[in-house]
Amino acid sequence: MKRSIYLAAMSLLLSATVISCGQKSPFPGYKPTGTGLYYKEIVKGTGKALEMNDVVRVKLAYYINDSLLFTTDNLPEPAYDLIHESIFQGDLYEGFKMMHVGDSMSFMINADSVFRKQFHTPVLPEFVTPEAYLRWEVKVEDAMTEEAFQQKKMDEAAALQQQANDVFQAYLSANGITTEPQESGLVYVCTKPGKGPKPGYKQHVKVHYTGKLLDGTVFDSSVERGEPIEFELGVGQVIPGWDEGIALMSKGEKGVLYIPSNLAYGARQAGELIKPYSNLMFEVELVDFK
Repeated sequence: MKRSIYLAAMSLLLSATVISCGQKSPFPGYKPTGTGLYYKEIVKGTGKALEMNDVVRVKLAYYINDSLLFTTDNLPEPAYDLIHESIFQGDLYEGFKMMHVGDSMSFMINADSVFRKQFHTPVLPEFVTPEAYLRWEVKVEDAMTEEAFQQKKMDEAAALQQQANDVFQAYLSANGITTEPQESGLVYVCTKPGKGPKPGYKQHVKVHYTGKLLDGTVFDSSVERGEPIEFELGVGQVIPGWDEGIALMSKGEKGVLYIPSNLAYGARQAGELIKPYSNLMFEVELVDFK
C-alpha cells in the first residue's frame, strides 16, 4: 500500500501563505507533544484506539494558513491509509497513534519536515520557510487490520464481478442470444461462416473489429480506421476473450463476441468509456492468419 493517500496531490495544490512558529504558544488551542507536533481535539470518538499496521478510513484536509491545499472530499472513493512508523518526529503518523475511531483532531506539523522527509521535495517552494507549519484536519471513520482490509477489498470485488455477470446474463436473455457459451462464459455468434482451418497458438492473425458496450456505445473500431489489427494469438497481446474467441473462427469468418467482464478488462478502467467490470461485445472478422 502506498504510504500516503495524498502525497501525489501535494505538489500540485500548494499555494498562498505560511504560518510562522514562534517560541511560546504559537498555535492557540493546540497542545505540544514535545516532538514538534501540536494537536487539538475537536470530537472525541468512542471507537478502538489506532494501532501500528491498522488500515484507517479517513477524512482529511490540510492547509497553509486558511488556504486549503487538499481534501479527501474530492476523491471518488473513500480514502484509506496505513498506520506505520513515523517518517520524522512530530509527523502525521505520530498524530494517528493518538487517535481512536470516531476522533476528529487538528494537527500543526512542520512544513520543512513534511516537504523534505515525507514528500521528498529537494527544494522548498519559495513561499514556504523552514519555520512554516501545515494544518491537518483529520477524522478517523474506521480502522481494521491489513488482513481485514484485504478481505474487504476482495469481497467488494467479488460482489462487483457478480453484479457484472448478472448484467451480462440479463443482456443475453433480453436480446434472445441463446448460443451455448464456452466453458469460460464467452459467447460467440457466427454471422458469416469462413472456410478452412482455424488459427492456432502463436499464429499471426489479422482482424477487423468494432467494439461496443452492451448499450451499443462504440468505443473503438478498426473498420472506421480502415486498418485491421494484427497480433499473435494466445500470448496475451489482447484481452482473454479475444484470444479465445478468434481461435474459434476460420479465415473470412464474421461474427460477434459477447465477452463477460472477467474475460475483458475486469476491474481495470480502459480508456474513457470502458469502466471497471464492463461487459463488452465485438463485431469481428478474421481477415487472415499465418
